[in-house]
Amino acid sequence: MIKTHKIRLYPTPEQAHYFARAAGTSRFAWNWALAEWNRQYEAGEKPTALKLKKQFNEIRRVQFPWTWEVTKNASDQPFLDLGKAFTAFFEGRARRPKFKSKKTSKPSFYLANDQFELGDHRMWIPKLGWVNLAEKLRFQGNVTGARLTRQADWWFVSIQVEIPDTIAVKKPAAVGIDVGLNRLTTLSTGEEVENQAFLKTTLKKLRQANKRLHRRKLGSKNREKARRLVARLHYRITCLRQDVLQKLTTRLTDSYGIIGVEDLHLKGLLKNRRLARSFADASLGTLRRLLEAKAAQRGGQIIKVGRFFPSSKTCHCCGWTWEAMTLKDRIFVCQNSACPYDQFPQDRDHNAGQNVLREALRLIGLLDQAVSGTGSDEDANLPADAG
Repeated sequence: MIKTHKIRLYPTPEQAHYFARAAGTSRFAWNWALAEWNRQYEAGEKPTALKLKKQFNEIRRVQFPWTWEVTKNASDQPFLDLGKAFTAFFEGRARRPKFKSKKTSKPSFYLANDQFELGDHRMWIPKLGWVNLAEKLRFQGNVTGARLTRQADWWFVSIQVEIPDTIAVKKPAAVGIDVGLNRLTTLSTGEEVENQAFLKTTLKKLRQANKRLHRRKLGSKNREKARRLVARLHYRITCLRQDVLQKLTTRLTDSYGIIGVEDLHLKGLLKNRRLARSFADASLGTLRRLLEAKAAQRGGQIIKVGRFFPSSKTCHCCGWTWEAMTLKDRIFVCQNSACPYDQFPQDRDHNAGQNVLREALRLIGLLDQAVSGTGSDEDANLPADAG
């Protein structure tokens, strides 16, 4: 199992300048390799990452001597990254690789495991020396590599560590999750997690900072200060959102062996011009991705319920469907006289969470073993082998 620990660096101004030059060298090597790949491909040749790397090294000392001023990985790794990118493109898993811009692309460069050394709150880098780290490496294992990136004018290192696979403990409990904008998640247990909407709460300050940025003269020091302020506001919003999502997904995957989630069409939701910003702020795609990754590590299951399943319109007890239900109806009232919940008001999202759970259990053939849905299927205690 490969885990990554992202740590902030505290470089001196000279060291930060070295990082910027290494990132620029990495970007230049990527753009050179991509241009050469496109040229050879259009000429009918079959370029590969290793061939391009060999070709670049033959002319590097004469035409690009400045690339030797930084670690060799800064100019070597982009060729391997480009090869992986084209492999993913030809297999239909990604878009065609594009050129990297100095203004818009994130500055970064890679270090192989033999090109750096970790100490106590510090990191040794070739042709630079020791650089201070904010904390020690969290994981114990075989270090496979590291990538340095700049975000909001701060430098971070993401260290990849290979650790032994842990033996997953099977958890018999199951839960259904209904996601939304008013509440980020509503569990079938009745637990609610509010949507913090960090972008919405910071939007006024962000707009003021952007206005201040665009009023500054191009190339001035005041414009650079304003740009840093905007970048740090965006970074703060990202950190707050990630903190909530990471803690929530860790708690859910630690507590439940089976998690039912809705398979929403997120790209389609982001095309709604009225709600696109709210959906992006909630980051529902990241929530589902983290759930899938952590459940796989902990031996759990993520069961995706079809996007057309009427979880909000269906009574979780008797199955009666409220066809005329709209988004404004936040309370679900079952009209089936034979249902124990007849005329009993239920929270719309709680009812949907229970329906998602029952549909997820049905998809894997465990519905008959769940506790009967009379409002008490809160943890749906299943046999130990259900996780």
